[in-house]
Amino acid sequence: MNHETPLSPRPLHHLAEAPRRVLTTAQLREHGVPAAEAAARCHAGGPWQEFLPGVFLLHPGPPTSEERLHAVLLYAARGPLPRAAAGVPAQPTAHGPHRPVYAEAMVTGLAALTLHGLAASPGLPALEKIDVLVERGRRLRSAGCARIVRTAGLPTAEAVTGLPVAPVPRALADAVAGLSDAGTVRRLLTEAVRGGYCEPSAVVRELTGAGLLSRPHVVDAVDLLLAEGRALAEDRLYRMVREHGLPDPVWNVDLRLPGGPLLGGVDAYWPEQAVALELDTRTHRQGGRPDDEAVVSEYAGKREHLERLGITVVHLTPRKLRESLEQQATVVRTALMAATDRDPAAYVVALPR
Repeated sequence: MNHETPLSPRPLHHLAEAPRRVLTTAQLREHGVPAAEAAARCHAGGPWQEFLPGVFLLHPGPPTSEERLHAVLLYAARGPLPRAAAGVPAQPTAHGPHRPVYAEAMVTGLAALTLHGLAASPGLPALEKIDVLVERGRRLRSAGCARIVRTAGLPTAEAVTGLPVAPVPRALADAVAGLSDAGTVRRLLTEAVRGGYCEPSAVVRELTGAGLLSRPHVVDAVDLLLAEGRALAEDRLYRMVREHGLPDPVWNVDLRLPGGPLLGGVDAYWPEQAVALELDTRTHRQGGRPDDEAVVSEYAGKREHLERLGITVVHLTPRKLRESLEQQATVVRTALMAATDRDPAAYVVALPR
């Protein structure tokens, strides 16, 4: 079959009655509607409207929020679009992943955060612009309600209500780039972490990559974000010990040799088994390096010193605690049980921090 041959013309009422009445020039051509006829139907008082360049709304009234989202994605998607065997070309549904009709484009910014379910993000009808993420170098301009955001490499989109949507950390960075209100930035970042949408380190990584940590109101929000993230990780750590039957440790202590130097602080310590637990809440800042070299050196030096003294150090991250609490409890329990097979550790003093 010649795939360049248009489909046979069909009555246009089947398009206007379709559940989602947004089509591109190419899609209309597949249904036997030439560009000239589509343009004629968009004249004043006509039944259609050209909502974005090359994207048509097949009714005269204002678009729904769903139609706006699909129109923006169709406008930004890289062609050629796939042909449809019959009827209106296949598009995403709420029950399936997005199709190649939206290749190399995804919703980002505030619209993406709203789709992900963040309450601090405005509702879709309140958004004058919808950000859509595309590869850098695309010859594509912002138009109408579609605001083009460019990136050197597209992240893997997440399917939300059948639409390709940027992951929360990337969507946050794109949203924050256009926000000057410190309160809004703080609420978005805090909800993203508190609601379990993402880890603080992932957000900081994206904000750093976007060059946003030079803005004072963003830095202040990030400091609060990191404090929030650590508090949540500590809560999960307490819950892990309580719910999985681990012996109670001493919490948040500094370890010191009797009469000797400070060995460093740990988040939990089991003196009888000589097992220390440390939460790694370091984040990546400028240059992509974790915090700075001094902090990295301090972490490594403390761990090596404790292990030379016979103390087992268990290293956990907030993400591990969030995603696999039972597995992390098993890791700690194994370390505690293995203490009986080791030589006695050096005696250390645990002092409250």
